[in-house]
Amino acid sequence: MFHPDLTRHPDQCPALVLNADYTPLSYYPLSLWPWQTAIKAVFLDRVDIIDSYEREIHSPNQTMRLPSVIALRQYVKPSEYPAFTRFNLFLRDHFQCQYCGSGKELTFDHVVPRRLGGRTSWENVTTACSPCNLRKGGRTPQQARMHIMEAPYRPTNWQLQHNGRKFPPNYLHQSWLDWLYWDIELEP
Repeated sequence: MFHPDLTRHPDQCPALVLNADYTPLSYYPLSLWPWQTAIKAVFLDRVDIIDSYEREIHSPNQTMRLPSVIALRQYVKPSEYPAFTRFNLFLRDHFQCQYCGSGKELTFDHVVPRRLGGRTSWENVTTACSPCNLRKGGRTPQQARMHIMEAPYRPTNWQLQHNGRKFPPNYLHQSWLDWLYWDIELEP
């Protein structure tokens, strides 16, 4: 259960979720749980608290700081291949049209059009902006005299996670930084 919108509302004190090997379950979307889910997992002995916020919660007989980083006690083996979704397709293609490089008005394009027997699969669908998709129409890239930057391929989950590191969220809590490795310049 991931809640990517939690990075837009840091006052909700989300917890970064690490696998049992202390790597994030996911970079994109960042593996975050609401503090309520994190607290429940603590009391069910499913996670260890690695770091905490200053904010506390209180029960009649206990006070507890909200966890900011938690690690699962049991390792969750990631699946090798991701689901074929529009979002994962855009992530594979770095949120860029594979014909012109634009990041606006993104849609997807069948490289070999369906009318010519092209299938809806990782190997035949690519990210395209609306103008390029319209220009290509029901033709192949060769017929439309359009160059495709990177041929479509079936990515692994690792490849998508690697691509996701290029798109860090707007908010990263200080306690998360030791566990995340983004493709950004480190502060001295």
